Amino acid sequence: MITTDFAPGSPCWIDLGAPDVPAAAGFYNAVFDWQFQGYGPPDAPDANDYGVLKRDGRTIAGIGKLTEEGARSAWMIYFCTPDADATTEAVERSGGKVRVPPMDADGEGRMAQYTDPQGGQFAVWQPGKTKGMEAADRPGTLCWTELYTTDSAGAKEFYGNLFGWGTEDMELPGGGGTYSMITPAGLPPERMHGGLMQLPSEALSLNNGKPYWHPVFAVEDCDATVAKVTGNGGSVQMGPEDAEGVGRLAVCVDPSGADFVVLTPAPPAQA
Repeated sequence: MITTDFAPGSPCWIDLGAPDVPAAAGFYNAVFDWQFQGYGPPDAPDANDYGVLKRDGRTIAGIGKLTEEGARSAWMIYFCTPDADATTEAVERSGGKVRVPPMDADGEGRMAQYTDPQGGQFAVWQPGKTKGMEAADRPGTLCWTELYTTDSAGAKEFYGNLFGWGTEDMELPGGGGTYSMITPAGLPPERMHGGLMQLPSEALSLNNGKPYWHPVFAVEDCDATVAKVTGNGGSVQMGPEDAEGVGRLAVCVDPSGADFVVLTPAPPAQA
């Protein structure tokens, strides 16, 4: 589960880079009932270039205009760190690359963005006035994070050295491969916040064969949510389908190409 106490190394924020922020905000409003709140004066020319997405008055995520040349629209996952500068040094020592060096965000916190040695992009957030997302692990919010990588052993070593993550491997049914579940350093298994899975580069066509992270959002009804995705210009890569012990899920893509998963969690096992 993902919580909002933000232990070091746990997910604390997500944001979406979109070529058209109002259009993306409209899509996610239709799918998850998220409300967009732009930063800056409403009459400013860049008023809609960055803002937050809220549900029931709580901030769920950020959304900003995609400006990087040649970049695809995608969700970025931020992991909590007490020291973004020290994390940056550790990324470089471990063979990762710095995409955005540590920078202050108007006193709200300090952030940096990286690429892991296999090519997956991720970020960190050092809390200031803003600790992170205001809700998680409930319908319409982040409930899991997932990395598709071409080298699971290398990824586990890199992120384990960086954040101290513990991992637990499980074999997927039907010879589907090994899935490694991730837990923040020193926390019990019920605090697992994500997973990683090795896939061949040809299975990662959405990102031109390179590894990538994506968010998983909890929903009350997976099939109904998928209908909203496809009814508002999005598409479905996989599902909906049932995953034993996990729930009913589907891999979706928004109209600009950013992928995410929707999951109706399985009910808790009876004692």
